[in-house]
Amino acid sequence: MTRQILPIAALLLGSAFLLFAGGINALILPVRGAGEGFSSFSLGLIGTGWAVGYVLGCALTPGLVARVGHIRSFSVMAAVAGLAVLLSLLLITPWAWIPLRAMSGFCFAGAAMIVEGWLSERSDAQSRGMIFGIYMTINLVATTAGQMILTAGDPMGHVFFVLAAMFYMLALIPTAVSSSASPKPLVQARLNLNELYRNSPVAVVAAFFVGVANGAFGTLSAVYATGIGLDLKTVALFASLPILAAAVAQVPTGMLSDRFDRRLVLFATAVIALGVDLYFVVAQPDEAVFALLAVSLLGAALFTMYPLLLAHANDFASPDDYVLTSGSLLLVFGVGAIFGPLLAGTAMETAGVRGLFVTMAAAHIVIGAYTLWRTTVRAPLPMEEKAVFVAMPIARTSTPQTAEFAPARTGAGDNAQAD
Repeated sequence: MTRQILPIAALLLGSAFLLFAGGINALILPVRGAGEGFSSFSLGLIGTGWAVGYVLGCALTPGLVARVGHIRSFSVMAAVAGLAVLLSLLLITPWAWIPLRAMSGFCFAGAAMIVEGWLSERSDAQSRGMIFGIYMTINLVATTAGQMILTAGDPMGHVFFVLAAMFYMLALIPTAVSSSASPKPLVQARLNLNELYRNSPVAVVAAFFVGVANGAFGTLSAVYATGIGLDLKTVALFASLPILAAAVAQVPTGMLSDRFDRRLVLFATAVIALGVDLYFVVAQPDEAVFALLAVSLLGAALFTMYPLLLAHANDFASPDDYVLTSGSLLLVFGVGAIFGPLLAGTAMETAGVRGLFVTMAAAHIVIGAYTLWRTTVRAPLPMEEKAVFVAMPIARTSTPQTAEFAPARTGAGDNAQAD
């Protein structure tokens, strides 16, 4: 195991620094913005900026890498991300933060694609599952640590902006000094909506609305938690616990979806998410323990939907098309994530902080209703024809390269019927 890990240690360390900085950056902006009196609508626009940048990063980074190489491209991404977070400290206005957050999203997607491409090249079929699991664990721990470190100081100061910038800078050092050979060209993110919809209508429709709900929650959950009077430590937990709960929930969810119709499992997760949405809308719990328990359950449902959709789409794709399917589905999710924070921010301006969960509830109703209807249109795929469910990072931190790096999947053939 040591022989397999040592050659990629620099890449894993660079990824850990990147995700740690990203965790700080993602939480400090809504917390600081709320403290500065930014409107919920403007904070939603900041989340929309991130999603736009992330989608563009997934689409355009392969071209940049082809021109200047992996190491230079990664260095540019880390440096520009650090510049963006420092400029956010100097220009404390939402109209500056929106394009700066888009810059961060672009750089974050690009850097993740480069690291994942490198790791994919350095692993073989026997070690890929282990390396992918270590990579996911490091990303999870680093992101959570970045968010939780906000409890150690005052978010209204400059320290956390500077700290995030420092770790973005640190992220470029391990890859810059690494002697690993540059990998093969990155996977290009492409949107083939017609073919994807023919193969799996549920995957396309649900991916868009999962993007709406997850994009809104990822951007504005800290604003909601602050608005109901939770302290900073609890706000950080409110943002972090859903990610941890999702990591725990992916394995049992995947096992269920491998045994039963994935659409029914997706419907069940949508119902669970809707139930928690309505709890937050109606009860608006202001006691920390109830809020944290509810949001953990919500995270277990929210962040397992995208891996379910990806596995379901792959059920009806040939193995050679898995990466293309992933890229197309990710872009559909990304478009939804562009609209989600904007819609939720508008709802929060109108209905108060509960508007976040009103927006998410509407998205989950559509997901559940459409998925249930599709089960009446097409019979489920036989178990022996299914692709294997593979636990994935939350879609917000996935790239087309993630599918290339993930352990090999076997199952669906070219002639599987659409759902």
